[in-house]
Amino acid sequence: MHQLNTTALRCACTFLLLLTAGCQREQDTALYQAACHGPPLHGAAEFEQAQVDGYQINRRFNCIDKASYEAVTAEKARWESAHTPQAIAKREAEIAERKAHDDAQSLEQARSGFTTKISFAGREGPAPQPPPKIFSKIGYPSPAGSLAAYLTPDPGDGQRHPAIIWITGGDCNSIGEVWQPGPHNNEQTAAAYRNAGIVMMFPSLRGGNDNPGREEAFYGEVEDVLAAHAFLSTQPYVDSDRIFLGGHSTGGTLALLTAEFRNPFRAVFAFGPVEDVGGYGKGVFPTDLSQLDARERKLRSPGYWLHETQGQVFVIEGMDAPSNIAALDAMQRAPHPAGVHFEAVPGANHFSVLAPTNERIALAILADRSAPGAFEWKFE
Repeated sequence: MHQLNTTALRCACTFLLLLTAGCQREQDTALYQAACHGPPLHGAAEFEQAQVDGYQINRRFNCIDKASYEAVTAEKARWESAHTPQAIAKREAEIAERKAHDDAQSLEQARSGFTTKISFAGREGPAPQPPPKIFSKIGYPSPAGSLAAYLTPDPGDGQRHPAIIWITGGDCNSIGEVWQPGPHNNEQTAAAYRNAGIVMMFPSLRGGNDNPGREEAFYGEVEDVLAAHAFLSTQPYVDSDRIFLGGHSTGGTLALLTAEFRNPFRAVFAFGPVEDVGGYGKGVFPTDLSQLDARERKLRSPGYWLHETQGQVFVIEGMDAPSNIAALDAMQRAPHPAGVHFEAVPGANHFSVLAPTNERIALAILADRSAPGAFEWKFE
């Protein structure tokens, strides 16, 4: 009898172990499917190719990060749809319309008295705490309230340094671990500037992280970017005459819109913006713009306001897919002042254009000693 009980107990334990292992495998599979696209990557060549294609790597599972795959796929789809004969004809018609209205009001005038009906709750938690030697987490005042930002600490050398405000892509209202640089072919944290000793500020915007207010998708956020400039210009270790603005993707669109609304910056660098925000998907615009006042879309679309842009503005994009190069081409053909420059970069895409170009801009910023309003930089 004892022999039978022992055998039965062993069988029961074995069954429980197998059941537990099976449950664990199911849980691991579910986590993998939620985090990854496709099978795990094997070998340096597969990892390198995934990064060349613009994907981020999930280091826990050694796979292509699912969110980055979806973002790159959406960029490719936008690029392809922007190059259909119908899309090209539509842009040409819009360009002709803008040429016929060169004397139209400025973006600042058009926004005066207008109240947007687009606002929605943010999607992120509090901004994480950065390494204190790299960034301080601070609050800066804006019309929406006190908003979180990362700021390079005072180096304590008694000097006033050039500075750049950088707006990230994706959910540009929120900030995350921007002190973790990406691969050279997808370096979205603009680490070239802090590596060169340039002061950096990453502002979060209304409704982002745990900030007050609600996201307005390229509308009220323009005021937040200008508020970040006003705050940064008061810092004793910052040269208030040499504050630059840069941004990538959605951040590039916002940077360009800010320059069109009001431009107190030494120069603005907009990587991969769109000319019309109607092309953004629900991840950016959870609202159907076609059901609203046409001004909701127009006042958020940089392509309509280039003619009134002040100062030095550089619109930059890689020519290879995925890319918003069609938007750059359309804006380049639209009326714009001599201070607005367009750089279409061969051999680079929406992501790989960032690192080498930012490295060159950082050197130009350090070498900049020209008179106020005369910053010059050429992509060569």
